[in-house]
Amino acid sequence: MAVNIKQSKTSGTINFTPLIDCVFLLLIFFLVGSKLEEEERELPIVLPQASEARPLTSKPKELFVNVDRTGNYIVQSTQCSAGQLEQLLKQASANNPGRQSVIIRADERCEWKHVVLVMDLCNKANIRDYRVTTAPRDG
Repeated sequence: MAVNIKQSKTSGTINFTPLIDCVFLLLIFFLVGSKLEEEERELPIVLPQASEARPLTSKPKELFVNVDRTGNYIVQSTQCSAGQLEQLLKQASANNPGRQSVIIRADERCEWKHVVLVMDLCNKANIRDYRVTTAPRDG
């Protein structure tokens, strides 16, 4: 025996009125926001000059310090001593004050004191963003 289910006429339609209202509100919001942004850029002002103004620094590049298993320091394909490494780190810190990043890549067979020395030199050069990298484990 078949059962007849009567469907009402309103159950098959979707009311788009609230959706259209939301779209119009978003459209108005972005139009007003972009207009205010244009007006702010077009203000006729003359910027003052400062004697101690510094140019904007670019995004700092990460400086990679490699430590081989015998404790030699290699930066930008050049082997350097601890003194030379300290000067390189100070120069990098001066070029990007407060924003320089150092990545320390040490051989797993090197003594830890060489890695600690690089960290200490980073601290002396006011570089606080330094990391020691590792390789992911297999399996």
